[in-house]
Amino acid sequence: MPASTRTLGGVSPALHENECLAPCRDTCASTTTAPTDEHTEDAAPAAGFPGEELYVTFIDKEGQEHKIAVNKGDNLLDIAQAHDLEMEGACGGSCACSTCHVIVLDQGMYDKMPEPEDDENDMLDLAFGLTETSRLGCQVHMTKELDGLRVKLPSMTRNLQASDFK
Repeated sequence: MPASTRTLGGVSPALHENECLAPCRDTCASTTTAPTDEHTEDAAPAAGFPGEELYVTFIDKEGQEHKIAVNKGDNLLDIAQAHDLEMEGACGGSCACSTCHVIVLDQGMYDKMPEPEDDENDMLDLAFGLTETSRLGCQVHMTKELDGLRVKLPSMTRNLQASDFK
């Protein structure tokens, strides 16, 4: 989806930049803080009501943390792309590649997620650095149970799509 039309919980990336909280306003679009620093990128509150937002933290390939406020139902691929994190999503989120592979860091959180469908498991078999808690970001939708989710982006991805095997 083109960046100009993509939204995160109903908030366009351009609006997000304007609504970003003061602590990260100057760095929200960049990732220049030290790897041990936590980088907070709060989008507008879910459904416009303070206190209803959920949080997900991405740990990028350099080890830098990005804590982001999101809405119920947002998927990890859209969240990452809306915040300029390095997640390709070559198939556009149709569960036909493995370039949105993430590693869920907490087994308890992983267990709260619905089981992966067969299509997702097939694509995960192609993912670089597959772990027991690997998922495709396009298939993980935020829920209240997943509030506080922490995921790591793998050091590499493989851009193999289901269409490459037909």
